Amino acid sequence: MTAAATPGYRVSQLDALEAESIFVIREVVAELERPALLFSGGKDSIVMLRLAEKAFAPANIPFPVLHVDTGHNFPEVLEYRDRRVAELGLQLLIGSVPDALRDGLVTEPPDGIRNRIQTPVLLDAVERHRLDALFGGARRDEEKARAKERIFSFRDDFGQWDPKNQRPELWSLYNGRHHPGESIRVFPLSNWTELDVWHYIARERLPLPAIYYAHEREVVERDGMLYAVNEFIHPRAGEEQVKARVRYRTVGDASCTAAVRSDADTVEKVIAEVAATRITERGATRGDDRVSEAAMEDRKREGYF
Repeated sequence: MTAAATPGYRVSQLDALEAESIFVIREVVAELERPALLFSGGKDSIVMLRLAEKAFAPANIPFPVLHVDTGHNFPEVLEYRDRRVAELGLQLLIGSVPDALRDGLVTEPPDGIRNRIQTPVLLDAVERHRLDALFGGARRDEEKARAKERIFSFRDDFGQWDPKNQRPELWSLYNGRHHPGESIRVFPLSNWTELDVWHYIARERLPLPAIYYAHEREVVERDGMLYAVNEFIHPRAGEEQVKARVRYRTVGDASCTAAVRSDADTVEKVIAEVAATRITERGATRGDDRVSEAAMEDRKREGYF
């Protein structure tokens, strides 16, 4: 008797999501020649890396990881990135925004937030390393533009995304065909939620950068969000610098990623907190998404993650 026919046999939601993601990762390696995994040291890319480990165990992960480094990073996240890459013996590719600024590929934005200028740096890294597929950790529950995107997201030879021209994905059949210069962005976590990610982190006992858990930090309140005081953010006139107990729900550029007040200092407490919230992590903590209703979609059209 097969497992499927066994009375009472059920596959958990987490097992089903894991199996789907591993299938997607293996499909990319089977179909495309030079994939890479976008790895920043954030929780979603950490989960993707674990899925890649499982997809090819006991062999090594057969592709490099790529980090688009804005130069505005949280030190805890960079330390985690380097340690994890060394543990797994991975090749780390870096697209450096500071180097691109020095070379004239991009110019420093007036507001100092470098998220928008990551795009040409990413596209340059894709061209330089001749990558034809990039695994990204985006999930459909994060933001409206990401909810529109397919698991295999086709990009033209300028790295651009057309939300009205996407390929069907019936019966989990993925089309990776592309011409030279074109590429595919692949999102194995598309159907996961923030809560799924945290349950998986708990089940797999994945270590995370410490800033994902509650800790004391000097912050300023700006536009209804709590920003850490650091070399990139200083109190403005009328703003008060205070010490607060906070944690980060998402980790991005230190110049535009805010924290939330929290006492959740263990993975179990974080799960309880996430289960109770009704605001997405990007909606609560990413200042760059508040430029306009279509801020993320505009960036994705240009080639953003």
